[in-house]
Amino acid sequence: MEKLYMDFSIIDKLGLELPPIGLYYDLLKPQEGIPQLDKSIKKSICEILRYAQENDEAFYFAQSNDETCVGKIMVGMDEFPPSALSGQIGERLGVFDDSRCNARLYYSVKRLPVGTVNYVSFIPYKELKTVPDVLIFAGTAEQMEPVLRAATYTTGMSYTSQQTPVMGCSWFMIWPYMTGNINFFVPAFVHGPSGRKLWSSDTVLVSVPYQWVPTVIENLSKMPLKLKGHETKEGYYSEFEGILKDLDKEMQELEAKIKAD
Repeated sequence: MEKLYMDFSIIDKLGLELPPIGLYYDLLKPQEGIPQLDKSIKKSICEILRYAQENDEAFYFAQSNDETCVGKIMVGMDEFPPSALSGQIGERLGVFDDSRCNARLYYSVKRLPVGTVNYVSFIPYKELKTVPDVLIFAGTAEQMEPVLRAATYTTGMSYTSQQTPVMGCSWFMIWPYMTGNINFFVPAFVHGPSGRKLWSSDTVLVSVPYQWVPTVIENLSKMPLKLKGHETKEGYYSEFEGILKDLDKEMQELEAKIKAD
């Protein structure tokens, strides 16, 4: 089935330092023209995302590529060893007080079924032609505000943040894809991205699954990216008070009309 073509150029107006990256999870080999990640590059899957942002070039990660953390397990290319599932790692890292606390995470952390994905493509937004499985934005909280607002602008949906102190890649790569929910995620709160110094401490990642990508992109195109009330504190109060006065006047006029009728 042909995937929906989209124009992602509105993202240019967000002025992001790091380009949003689209991910595709494929059983079969990715589309022609996308090169494989050089096999000499040995990184964790979250480092690979950062590598994609820094290099701003499309590539795919394959079963034959090395990965230095739990990334292959999260995307369904491998399985956890018993030593990990029993919670031994997190306790020894000092993240958890006891192995059973770490082990509990494995009941809630999402990972794709083993054998369902052989390739993960990382595509910068300017090279996207179709809706990716997950579109990942990165920036400050202020920069990510319009991205999240674009989801609620025509739907009224609430914002959701899900994450744990380890296995962060699951929460920004897999959880949105498997649940269909947008997730915002703070890398500094997670052991791996924080220890590897992948993003500045004020970075927020917003992961948009394919069901929500058209809504977010369309709304970014038609809504104000910067709200007038966010320009200055005084401007905020002035605008808000003006709205309340206008509404009060409208309600008084409506009540008067109802009485007259």
